[in-house]
Amino acid sequence: MRITTEDWHTAGEPFRIVRDVETRGTTVAERRVNAMDGPVDELRRFLCLEPRGHDDMYGGFVTPPDDDGADLGVLFWHKDGFSTACGHGSMALGAWAVEHGLVDAPYDGEATVTIDVPSGRVQATVHREEGRTTSVTFRNVASRMLRFGIPLETSRGSVTVDLVFAGAVYATLPASAVGLAVVPEQTSELIAIGREIKWALNEHPDAQLADARLSGVYGTILFDDLGDLPTGPHQRNITVFADGEVDRSPCGSGTATRTTLLHATGRLAADEVLTHDSIIGTRFTARVAAEHEDGSITPEVTGTPYRVGSSTFERDEHDPLNIGFSLR
Repeated sequence: MRITTEDWHTAGEPFRIVRDVETRGTTVAERRVNAMDGPVDELRRFLCLEPRGHDDMYGGFVTPPDDDGADLGVLFWHKDGFSTACGHGSMALGAWAVEHGLVDAPYDGEATVTIDVPSGRVQATVHREEGRTTSVTFRNVASRMLRFGIPLETSRGSVTVDLVFAGAVYATLPASAVGLAVVPEQTSELIAIGREIKWALNEHPDAQLADARLSGVYGTILFDDLGDLPTGPHQRNITVFADGEVDRSPCGSGTATRTTLLHATGRLAADEVLTHDSIIGTRFTARVAAEHEDGSITPEVTGTPYRVGSSTFERDEHDPLNIGFSLR
């Protein structure tokens, strides 16, 4: 078996794009459920885990869209399975679709790529200058607060945690609440408490949504508040998702989560911008694109994807590690 991939990164977070993978279902949400067992899941492991990937690898299988209203669909994957949303991946897919001519784009100007993801339909607006993609703006699904101030006892003391839905369910709290800061030197401690909080709240009633496929806590966002810029709040975060995977970028859906919460608490006005940094110092910006009568908002997140290269992987049936391994 030979599989060709194209690798991108958005603000440091990898995204491995794979075409021509046979998936079952009439919608992307159905394809995700059907992919969780069998050959599609084996392919995920083969491409994601060592020795061809690593425990913090991320990628997507390009699928047909749900209908003619979108340009493509995607199944997002990571070391533990298939996620419901991915902002950095949607940005990378937007740039990829334009580069490969799946969506026409001007030499100067904007092109919109519409993508069906398991949590709904999103858009990636690709900004172009002199024939080059300079940034991509990801418009997320409608996002909303689920619960403020859930008390929780942790190994690092008592904390209160907020739950937000922004394509996936996230738990979020200040890093200082557990005696930490979002700095590379404390990554191991941040991962440990992020995993602990995720699993402690995964079955919480407010993390259970009407669509059970979206239920459960996908990740924990720990943040540092860096004050305010003239344009709005400035924060730094680490998003610990799946089972201990770390987003190198500020996290697209995680940034949408923080945008939703800051707006709900009055910290981010409709005409302001959230400047959101990652643990490695890369940056997204975000704003409220629309407010809805039910209290939800539509967040927009902007970042810049870059093409890394392409690879062809071969599967040797005699290789005892041909479905990969994980050390985490």
